[in-house]
Amino acid sequence: MKALILLADGFEDVQFFATWYRLQEDGWRTTLATPSGSAATGLHGYVVEPDSPLGELNPSEYDLLVLPGGGAPGRLRLRETAVGIARMFMEEGRRVAAICHGPQLLISAGTLDGRVVTCAPSIRDDVRFAGANYRDEGVVVDGNLITARGNADIPQFCAAIIGRSLVKM
Repeated sequence: MKALILLADGFEDVQFFATWYRLQEDGWRTTLATPSGSAATGLHGYVVEPDSPLGELNPSEYDLLVLPGGGAPGRLRLRETAVGIARMFMEEGRRVAAICHGPQLLISAGTLDGRVVTCAPSIRDDVRFAGANYRDEGVVVDGNLITARGNADIPQFCAAIIGRSLVKM
């Protein structure tokens, strides 16, 4: 199984690292990508070197798209390549896992209409205006889409991604 993780400056460090390590622990091959292929710096100062720039990826090679929160989704949604990748995953029914502010990229991709999601409370109105049914829950699974509120929900978020039964599905 292959996972694609999109990053940009301002990503939430703990959401990225916990998910990335958990995927690797479960045997996933992960690819980290940034818009330009340059390193990304997290909210808490951790610097991550990507494997690839967004434009050089073939997204159809991946089984899972992971969108950590923080300020990165707000930056990624300004990049049409990132928006296109998110749209493709959602339209093709591929698995997408977005935590905290991660759904911002899905809003820009126009793919949340009618979906049931959770997110950081600060963007709940944004997901509602995008047509999503917001739930104030730690983790929500709606078909191929897995969303989580924030850091406190990381264990359940990771369990949902790898298909463990720590969350109700």
